[in-house]
Amino acid sequence: MKKIITVFLLALLTAVGFWSCEKDDICAEGTATTPSLIIEFYNRDNHTDPKNVTYFSYFSADLDTIGPINGTNHIEVPLRTDTTATTWNFRLGTSQLGEINYNNDVITFNYETKELYISRACGFKSYFTLNPQNGTAPNPLVIEDSEDEEGLWIQEYTIEESNIENEDEVHVKIYF
Repeated sequence: MKKIITVFLLALLTAVGFWSCEKDDICAEGTATTPSLIIEFYNRDNHTDPKNVTYFSYFSADLDTIGPINGTNHIEVPLRTDTTATTWNFRLGTSQLGEINYNNDVITFNYETKELYISRACGFKSYFTLNPQNGTAPNPLVIEDSEDEEGLWIQEYTIEESNIENEDEVHVKIYF
């Protein structure tokens, strides 16, 4: 009888040990995450001609400075998930006589945020929809000049895709 009780207790302890183990909570590589806003820059005189930015950086009061960026015509801009607007300062430099002059434009992106549950390991993914230009909601982009005396360097923009669900397509084109 003593032997049966010992075997039973040993089996019970082994079973409890296996039941108390948790599944690994590791989010698989390649799992979709919250996308950034993809912006491409174009020549204002020829809307089909991509234009590289030079001496460019962008920064936010809430996030770190990103840049400087040289020789590219597109950037990925993260949007905040805890609010419906994100403001970025886009700073473009021009070189004149060996000196770089900067012009800063302030851009506010207005959007709706939705969350999608991915898994216990990965949590939630947010995706965004830029506000429609219908007059009932704030414009999707509000561009203001900073306190510099240069004026706006961003001449116009177009919304190419208002649903920001992935980083495979351009969402906004900026012409300068």
